[in-house]
Amino acid sequence: MAQMDDETDAAIVREVALNARATLAELSAAVGLSVSAVQSRLRRLETRGVITGYRAVLDAEAVGKPLAAFIEITPLDPAQPDNAPEMLEHLAEIEACHSTAGDASYMLFVRVGSPRRLEGLIRDIRIAASVNTRTTVVLQTFYENRPLLPA
Repeated sequence: MAQMDDETDAAIVREVALNARATLAELSAAVGLSVSAVQSRLRRLETRGVITGYRAVLDAEAVGKPLAAFIEITPLDPAQPDNAPEMLEHLAEIEACHSTAGDASYMLFVRVGSPRRLEGLIRDIRIAASVNTRTTVVLQTFYENRPLLPA
């Protein structure tokens, strides 16, 4: 299990979570360590898997995927293998797949370009994983991709 050594590691992680493009000098000033000490700790946090990557957060509408939806999936046959995540990972429109407690086995978060493409994706999901679906279309998102800050 990945872990942080101390409050200084937590402070570095907090700063990177709030601004992944912060320079080493900015991180150094924020946490009160030298640039080389911050760089060393940052590499260690990456190696340990506390920081698993950096990514750009894109505007979904600007990249042609303005329609978001949650799709709950349940197996057609409860005796079938529980391998839906593996059966669906080739579908790039699925941004997230969560195992859930409750009626559905998994909750998918998807983004597509149009209602027609959503319909096609739902069909693709049903065929690929032999599942029933229940879809909820997102009308408006007030916030998402919030920074994950250490406790």
